[in-house]
Amino acid sequence: MDLARLLPPQRRRIIHGLLEARRFRPVGSRPLFIWASVFLGVTVGARSIEKRVQEIAEKVAIDNGLELVHAEVAGPENKPIVRVFIDKPEGVTHEDCADVSHHLGTILDVEDFIHSSYTLEVSSPGLDRGLYKRADYERFAGSHARIKTHRPIGGQRNFRGRLIGVDGEEVLFEDKTSGRIRVPLDSIVKANIETDVEAELRARKAGVSKLA
Repeated sequence: MDLARLLPPQRRRIIHGLLEARRFRPVGSRPLFIWASVFLGVTVGARSIEKRVQEIAEKVAIDNGLELVHAEVAGPENKPIVRVFIDKPEGVTHEDCADVSHHLGTILDVEDFIHSSYTLEVSSPGLDRGLYKRADYERFAGSHARIKTHRPIGGQRNFRGRLIGVDGEEVLFEDKTSGRIRVPLDSIVKANIETDVEAELRARKAGVSKLA
């Protein structure tokens, strides 16, 4: 079913015009698809908006055979940016980003719950993939990462080292400065995988040399 057909003719023409004018923009290693939306007039709470965006994005990602890594609403209230990060084992393509952007953008406009014009950005999580939920810390145990907390732990808020795992509601982390620490999940402001690009390249070159 073409959800765009449910919109009034004027809004439908705007959406089709946007889709016809779409362009792919690589950002670093991330395929990125951007859709600037028409004005939407229904106001709900910011948290409710983000939660609903996450729910819809999750369903759209699954329908397209993808993993929803994270969805968020950022930027100023009068011109928000809806950011969606998707992934799959073999890596995300521009086509994946375009499909999700098309389907998600149409549903958002049909449901009409964002209170102003917005920009929808869909991309892969990139090399420095963000860690957003408990399952992420479990999945990437053993990986190098950075963590920032909103309150100090042992006089420190920024940590860099290796993820050990999760115990209860705490992340076990081997910090380069403080050694092994326990970081409450609800104290984490930002966390992401840290990729040593040079080490990766050296490992690939060594693999190629062995094959040769």
